[in-house]
Formats: sequence, structure tokens, C-alpha cells
Amino acid sequence: MHGQPDPTADCRLCDLPAHSLAALEQCRGQWDRRRGLLLFGYGSLIWNPGFAPAQVLPAEVVGYHRALRLRSLVNRGNPAQPGLVLALLPGGRCRGLLLRAAPENSAAVLERLWLREMVVGSYTPRWVRCRTAEGMLPGLCFTLSRRSPGFVAELGDERLLHILRHAHGRYGTTLDYLIRTCEGLRAHGMRDAELERQWRLAARHGLCAPPHATAMASAGPTATPPG
Repeated sequence: MHGQPDPTADCRLCDLPAHSLAALEQCRGQWDRRRGLLLFGYGSLIWNPGFAPAQVLPAEVVGYHRALRLRSLVNRGNPAQPGLVLALLPGGRCRGLLLRAAPENSAAVLERLWLREMVVGSYTPRWVRCRTAEGMLPGLCFTLSRRSPGFVAELGDERLLHILRHAHGRYGTTLDYLIRTCEGLRAHGMRDAELERQWRLAARHGLCAPPHATAMASAGPTATPPG
């Protein structure tokens, strides 16, 4: 797991909610088995994919944007102080990475991905069209409906700062998750304007070191919310 905790270590497929298992069955077989499973990474998959990709392509998805709006009660928060993780929400566009699993590993990678992302079942797995240097390719990603119980509708800076200051879960803090995602995007020449703003906000309030200014100027925005 590239030096990170393994989110699947204590989970089994049979422990997942019925709707998560149904979504898994629907996704099985929906990729070209000669080329391998393609995953669109926009958050922790960028810096902690959990497998060795056979290919990594910068990619852009139109019609969704990345946002720190999914409530986390286990991994990056707890019931007393819920944290936040990223999700793809309808509208806008998002740049990230298209990760290809080797054909012989694709089935196992998909199962591990489900144990990592679908334990609660808040996400809606979806195939999206990814613009890459090799043309348009289908990528599996995890989207979030604004009707989901886990969706955080209102997130002003005061509430965000409280979460970044206090939320801690099984795999660390929401703040660490935010910073790692920004750094992972920067490592691939990308930048998310809103996530960078949230990082700077945390730094101004003494929660972390500020982003490195030269790295910030190296690339344009990577996620554009609608409107």
C-alpha cells in the first residue's frame, strides 16, 4: 500500500452492504479484459492507489468536479467528530489520473477497490469518459449524489476549519488527506484551486505549514465547480 495503511485489511466482500455488492456485480465484466481495468483517480487513488498500475495517464473528466463533501465517520473522522473525504459531484470538470490495472490483476484490484471505497456504500460507482493523450477512454470512478445521506451540503470556512482542526479517524486526519491530495496532484503537474485555497486557509490558522509558493504556480486549476 505504498507505506500507507491498508483500508481493506479488516474487511471482506461479504461484509459490504447489499447495494454495494449489487454495484460490484454490475461493474464486473464491464471493462476490456484484454487491456485491463481503468480507474479514474481524483483523490487518494492519486497518492495511494493500493496497487501497482500498469499505466498512468493524466486525464480530464467533464461533467463532474472534485469536492471535499463526503462525511467520514471511520477513515478520516469518527462519530463524535466526523471528518471529510473527496467525492465527484455533478457539474464542472476535474483533472486527475487514469490508472490501468494489468489484465491479470484487474479482478483482484476491483475487489480491493470495493473493500476500500464501498464499505459504507455512499458512493455511486460510474463509468465516465476520460480525455487523455491516447484519446477518450472509459474510467471507473466513485461519484456522490447530493441526495446521499453522506453528502455535506453546507461547508463554510468556519465549519471546515473546525473539521480540519479536530477530525481524526482510523487512517489519519482530514487535514492530512487534504494536503496529500494537493501534493499528489502537484507531483503530476496539476493543481486544484479550491483544495489549494482550503490548504492555505488551514495554514493561515496555524494548522499546518503553508503550501510552497513556487509549486503552486506551476500549473493551472484542475477542478472547476459548476456556476
